Amino acid sequence: MLKFTPILLAILYALAMYRFSVWRTSRELDARSTELADPRLKKLTDRMAAALELPRIKVHVYEIDPVNGLAAPDGRIFITRGFFRKYQQGEVTAEEIASVIAHELGHVALGHSRRRMIDFSGQNALRTALAMVLARILPGVGVYIANTLTTLLAARLSRGDEYEADAYAAALLAKSGIGTEAQKSLFRKLEALTDTRAGVTPAWLMSHPKTAERVKAIENLEARWQRG
Repeated sequence: MLKFTPILLAILYALAMYRFSVWRTSRELDARSTELADPRLKKLTDRMAAALELPRIKVHVYEIDPVNGLAAPDGRIFITRGFFRKYQQGEVTAEEIASVIAHELGHVALGHSRRRMIDFSGQNALRTALAMVLARILPGVGVYIANTLTTLLAARLSRGDEYEADAYAAALLAKSGIGTEAQKSLFRKLEALTDTRAGVTPAWLMSHPKTAERVKAIENLEARWQRG
């Protein structure tokens, strides 16, 4: 029975972490967000809502500076204040912000936002269990191996989700008449907007695919649509 103790502890830890993470995320977003009110963006979200046969798409502004968009486990869509500020300053177009909203809608529609919270909790539990087991077998380095393995797993799962959400967004943008050009142009701006150095980190360690690969995937989709 003792040999299964790390696994059982990891499962209990994962359940506790999932519930706590959902509660903490919801509380943080409630406290630091307001509904987006911008006439130009509303026209674009109304077009996407019509394409999805929804009465409206509600978007919130999350009051933090980093440039990002996110989908909460409860299905709410957010863009950060930093991202909205880039739009107000003319560095990002309304159509490019709409592509972010479409992407986050994809995460919600495909179940990524809720599953990511579960995955996050499960990966923490797996990291804990692996660390406990490997520390006995490889004292001193077992914890580092456990961290590396779970980081690689998380990155791979995340990249898959990003490609799926990109494809959903491309289809929605095309259906609503906004088109995919803004989606692709935003990808090319993201490194500068987020002040990252994508070339430093190997693609297989990144949580998001490389820009060129994301653009290529959308172009492949468009080619298939044209053939179809």
